[in-house]
Amino acid sequence: MHITDKLYNKKWGIFNHYLNFETEDGPADWNERINTIDVEKMAYNLNKMGAGYYFITLNQGTKYMLAPNKTYEDIMGVERGIITPHRDVILDLHNELTKYDIDLYLYFTGDGPHMDPVGKEKFGFSYSGEDIWPGGCSKAVPLTGDKAVSKGFVEKWASVLQEFSQRYGDKVCGWWVDGCYSFFGYNNELLKIYYDAIKSGNSNALTAFNTGVFPYTKKWYENEEFTAGEFNDFTFIPQERFLNGAQNHILAPLGRKEPPIHSQGWAHIGIKHDREYMRNYIDEVNKNGGVVTVDIKVYADGSFDPEQMSVMTLK
Repeated sequence: MHITDKLYNKKWGIFNHYLNFETEDGPADWNERINTIDVEKMAYNLNKMGAGYYFITLNQGTKYMLAPNKTYEDIMGVERGIITPHRDVILDLHNELTKYDIDLYLYFTGDGPHMDPVGKEKFGFSYSGEDIWPGGCSKAVPLTGDKAVSKGFVEKWASVLQEFSQRYGDKVCGWWVDGCYSFFGYNNELLKIYYDAIKSGNSNALTAFNTGVFPYTKKWYENEEFTAGEFNDFTFIPQERFLNGAQNHILAPLGRKEPPIHSQGWAHIGIKHDREYMRNYIDEVNKNGGVVTVDIKVYADGSFDPEQMSVMTLK
């Protein structure tokens, strides 16, 4: 029996970027926003589509966190209910997903709240060089000079991850950690700190560490159990179940490619492909032992884009 058998047997799942939704008057009240998430409806719709598992973002670059975390609050110097909610929506979501035998996975990052000046300073995420990504996207990363991450940054940020991992335990089946780029300075030694933080709460939790988009799947951290597998479309088909011992896994967005160009359809509405294409693609990947995760649009209340839901209703 392999540690990834449970993921392998689920075949495919849904991924959501749940971010700080804005209103015409500026950022919405984060605590109240999290209170609007209808986890019962989310679980019902995921089951209706036939998804075997579900990924959701805990954070992504901003200062906002999807669930309460005292370690994070203490480091940021902010009381609960401002950038972290009082409600633990992850526990609520797990309870609802369990009713349908849908597994829960979480998204974390390797760059912390780097888009927030205070957060970047508090955690020690640093960079030098131009304020652009390789490829031209407007985000701050180091193209020259010092690396963005140090052991001190990673240990501090991993303490936030460890609190989450120990609280959720085996309620979370695995973690997809974004922003672990080699050009940030990440290597096996630094990634092991996140790996150990995850395993401290659940020794059977699966891990994947993302180092960017490639034309093929890639195993980045030596001990990760599944490939991050980030692609911008559903075209690549792995030829075997395992890549250097890691479960082959694909993650790509169903949404249309819209400005800004670098988004490639992530967290966007619309569809790149119809139901027949998606069913055939997932079948082909599954036939070769791979697993497919589909990113679709989620709204502030937890509802999904209806057109994308229709395409992904594969039962």
